[in-house]
Amino acid sequence: MIDPVPTIKHSALMLKISDITYSVEGRTLVEHATVTIPTGHKVGLVGRNGSGKTTLFRIIRGEMVLDTGTVNIPRGWKIGGVSQEVPGNEVSLINTVLRADTEREALLAEAETATDPARIAEVQTRLADIEAWSAEARAATILKGLGFTHEEQQMPCSAFSGGWRMRVALAAVLFSEPDLLLLDEPTNYLDLEGALWLEAYLVKYPHTVLIVSHDRELLNRSVGGILHLEDKGLIYYTGTYDMFAKQRAQKRALLASAAKKQDAKREHLQAFVDRFKAKASKAKQAQSRVKALEKMETIRAPEDAARTVFTFPKPEELSPPIIATEGASVGYGETIILRDLNLRIDQDDRIALLGRNGEGKSTLSKMLSDRLAIASGKMVTSNKLRIGFFAQHQVDELYVDETPLDHLMRERAHEGQAKLRARLAGFGLGADQADTEVGRLSGGQKARLSLLLATLPAPHLLILDEPTNHLDIESREALVEALTAYSGAVILVSHDMHLLSMVADRLWLVKDGHVKPYDEDLQTYRKMLLTPEKPNEKDKPKPVKPARPSREAMMALRSDVRKNEERVKKINDMRDKLAKKLADPVLYEDGKAGELATWNKKYAEVMDGLERAEAMWMAALEKLEKAEKS
Repeated sequence: MIDPVPTIKHSALMLKISDITYSVEGRTLVEHATVTIPTGHKVGLVGRNGSGKTTLFRIIRGEMVLDTGTVNIPRGWKIGGVSQEVPGNEVSLINTVLRADTEREALLAEAETATDPARIAEVQTRLADIEAWSAEARAATILKGLGFTHEEQQMPCSAFSGGWRMRVALAAVLFSEPDLLLLDEPTNYLDLEGALWLEAYLVKYPHTVLIVSHDRELLNRSVGGILHLEDKGLIYYTGTYDMFAKQRAQKRALLASAAKKQDAKREHLQAFVDRFKAKASKAKQAQSRVKALEKMETIRAPEDAARTVFTFPKPEELSPPIIATEGASVGYGETIILRDLNLRIDQDDRIALLGRNGEGKSTLSKMLSDRLAIASGKMVTSNKLRIGFFAQHQVDELYVDETPLDHLMRERAHEGQAKLRARLAGFGLGADQADTEVGRLSGGQKARLSLLLATLPAPHLLILDEPTNHLDIESREALVEALTAYSGAVILVSHDMHLLSMVADRLWLVKDGHVKPYDEDLQTYRKMLLTPEKPNEKDKPKPVKPARPSREAMMALRSDVRKNEERVKKINDMRDKLAKKLADPVLYEDGKAGELATWNKKYAEVMDGLERAEAMWMAALEKLEKAEKS
């Protein structure tokens, strides 16, 4: 007998979703979906806004009841995610993160009070096993990667805004290292530096990761599989996002071709039936074709979803430059943030602002948008210059009890509803959304409304501070197209490397109180950000260089490096083949337990061999580098 109530069961070495169906407010989001994710895999969950990705996370956590199906989770697994920001209390950031490891906290507390010698030994052994004594250094490293200085880590949570407390919540869940890490758009509250650090961190994360993200670069660098939620189904693709996009396009093209061929065959059969069904001599042949038509299973061509668009109004052309500064400085009160600014912006410029958090990118944006007056020097702007400004906080300042149409009526009542509705449609907000209260719109719909309001006056300069937050990948691609076609100047601050690389043709680096052109490319900047800062070595005595090894010794060292590199490559190839095998749902069917155990054992052996081979390779590289420097 089938249990009508869906349950969450335990299984070994994988997250297995079996035949699940779930609905929200009468709308079915997923129907009879099945997918298996092996342990240790990093997977990106993608799909259009509103398709049910966040709801799927809630189901995995056991927070929702399924209509049908089960979710199987390995026994003993800890599931972690960033559900909300940390409270604004007086606990320091570093202690907030340390407390996320509840086992460590409990053991440390017990170590203070335990009196039984055997139990004391057990506690100390377990503390050593979980590396409790190095935990503070690990927590500090994570906080630093997410943008907090050593001094800020000692400050209370109450000293930081909601967005920064979300970073602390992210640091806490990363520190606790759950067996299944669920991340829902984590880069939405990170800057470029934090997003790049998270990319690198996730690659090395030791457990299973399922991440909802519309950040194309993150999905290309940090995951090895894409789980696509579309048409109420879940399909798993091996590889990065770009590989998924290519596979999906090919699959859709094949399906469309097969549907077209079937339609032609159906027309041919129907024509024969229509022509000869009344003739006795051809009756049998006609009847056989009728049966063939009835048995033919319809191949449906994939339906193209309504394409997301942004339609920016076209400003008139102004004489260059539209903004120029000479020896300008800007700050807050007596505190100068940026100085000696000699900048020029023309109407055809596409500029990305680079720089670590706190260096002054937002200050510069406010100055250029005339929201912050210069403290000294000169800034000249064109007389007719109109500036559009978009920042994430503006999305939160929309009137939640008013509709998008109400927002536009306040700004452009003289245009009439028909034209205003057309403007909304030009930003992907159809008739239904136009008359829906903002408080009920999705994050992406609110962002599109804010972008529309920013571009309403046809600005000559558009300043965008994190414009892609809450936008799905299709909307981000539409924004790239719109900005490329836009005839005004654009200044971008964004953690979305794909957007920056597709739109910006000039890079400005905001650093040490100055703004200078950055002559390298974005990939070079990325490498610079991910390279650890070297400690000050000037006070240390210089070591005496050893004698340079002989030519034969150098050749032997290089040969050793090559051999180790080839060994790692071969083992990596074996690992990829085994991972593909373990991703096959057939392997997890009833009666396959023995075969599954064998493949898992092989995979564990290969991973162990890979770890040893990589260690040997790194040791050989270090020997060679040391020899080359001598």
